[in-house]
Amino acid sequence: MEETEIVEHFYGVYLLYCLNPKYKGRIYIGYTVDPQRRIKQHNAGKKHGGAWRTSERGPWSMVLIVHGFLNSTSALRFEWAWQHPHESRRLKHVPKKKSTEKTIEFYLMVLSEMLKVGPWYRLPLTIRWLDDNFAQLYSTSFSPPLHMPICYGQVLPRKVTNKSPIKENNLLVCSICGLISEKDNSIRCIKPDCRLIAHLICLAKRFSTDDHILPIEGTCPTCNTNVLWGDLIKKMIGCYQDIQSNVNEDDCVLVISSDED
Repeated sequence: MEETEIVEHFYGVYLLYCLNPKYKGRIYIGYTVDPQRRIKQHNAGKKHGGAWRTSERGPWSMVLIVHGFLNSTSALRFEWAWQHPHESRRLKHVPKKKSTEKTIEFYLMVLSEMLKVGPWYRLPLTIRWLDDNFAQLYSTSFSPPLHMPICYGQVLPRKVTNKSPIKENNLLVCSICGLISEKDNSIRCIKPDCRLIAHLICLAKRFSTDDHILPIEGTCPTCNTNVLWGDLIKKMIGCYQDIQSNVNEDDCVLVISSDED
């Protein structure tokens, strides 16, 4: 299992597996912003913040977590659909659980189907295995879209901190349409040395390859870097500030060293 990874702006939906021989095979799906704290609560019981369905039935293992949701609403909707696949209008094609099918296998199949349909297949999600034993058993049970990485190892959430902003005008010029763009409504490339400034809708239209207004990825029109739309939105709300190591305040160019330099 790999080392713990720090992730900003964390919203996750997880799968628990019961290790108690009396209840072995039971699973639980939930939402959290802090996986390590949440599994401790589940194993400590309802009096310590755990869910009543998991209380006094532990120990539980947090097998897998899906994260990368841009807000809690998106994550909670994903959680509900995963818990209730036959009530979700987007998952009506999912077959019911077979009597010979293990519960965990069924819900991993449901997850696989969820990642193939909208709106979830367009989101910048990460599928992360937290339990090495289950990863070895089931890591080949589903194949997410190519833009969704499968990772291994624990995750440590970190809140986005508002660092001192670069001094610049509140009114900027969109690199795509040439019209004025307000600072708070402007989107930028994730590369610190890229000068792209664009209206959200202008870049979305440039990236879109179908009828959906929400793109998956695209090529920055300024630096020609292929970027995920979700990463651009995260940059817009304050993530990735740590990579901005050097700032030239005269022309607002951020510089970092990389393998490409």
